[in-house]
Amino acid sequence: MSKKYHFWITGCQMNYADARRVATELEKLGYSSTGRAEDADVIVLETCTVRQQSEDKAYGKLQNLRPLKEKNPDKTIAVMGCVVGVRGNEHLAKQFPFVDVFMEPSTDGKPLVSLLRQDDDLTLELSETTQRHALMDGEVILPIEQQGQLVSAPVSIVYGCSHACTFCIIPQKRGIERSRPIGEIAAEVRSLVAQGVKEVVLLGQIVDRYGYDVGGGDSADGPDLADLLRVINDIDGLQRIRFLTSHPNYMTDKILQAVADLPKVMPQIEVPIQAGNDEVLANMKRGYTQAEYRDLVERIHR
Repeated sequence: MSKKYHFWITGCQMNYADARRVATELEKLGYSSTGRAEDADVIVLETCTVRQQSEDKAYGKLQNLRPLKEKNPDKTIAVMGCVVGVRGNEHLAKQFPFVDVFMEPSTDGKPLVSLLRQDDDLTLELSETTQRHALMDGEVILPIEQQGQLVSAPVSIVYGCSHACTFCIIPQKRGIERSRPIGEIAAEVRSLVAQGVKEVVLLGQIVDRYGYDVGGGDSADGPDLADLLRVINDIDGLQRIRFLTSHPNYMTDKILQAVADLPKVMPQIEVPIQAGNDEVLANMKRGYTQAEYRDLVERIHR
């Protein structure tokens, strides 16, 4: 009987994309998905801390898993996402000693995979399974029940955030910006399309800053979101492209032109204003005024 894994996911679409990457690693090891934590050999919690309610919900779920672990000590429990955070949280290990592994946001699942590979029986199966799932960097495997059924899929293109708005915990939890290579992103999208996905949603904490950390951006030689959109638009079989969430300061004319030019890019742009008062915006360190936001809206409409 094949071993099974179960995901409990809360939070943003990026959490769902991160969870899918870890699920891919589990699928490569021969695990299959189950909707019941009680039936799973591996349970993974993907967590969120953007609101206190989300964090409390994750802690409550962890407490609910304690009896399952006590009943079956061989069951593996992993926690990932912003509750863990890139700076680590040693107190979590003390508070929840029954958890086997904690993983940072945007993880590829390697800490969990390394732990599972310590199982001798699993190690014997790896060579055949690995050959069957010999993937390029970025390619993913959807759970069997999603193949041919999942229409829209989130795809993370830039991890972390370097903007540091006053009241935001994301940079502390997800670290500084790291843009994924265009080729790696394209490989993921192609593999999703091959498994039936028709639409991708490109994700970033500030998605229009894609490429800025590697010399891209407006008036720069490196790649930016517009360049990525043009590459993804050319992928056969893909029907629609969306992206979120954008920041007003980085929505360049080059990006807007790409949206206008490319038939697969949907003509909807999510650009949160966050507040309607200049003093509040300044206190938030958003970097723009009401008037500048209105100017952007006019540029988008043109």
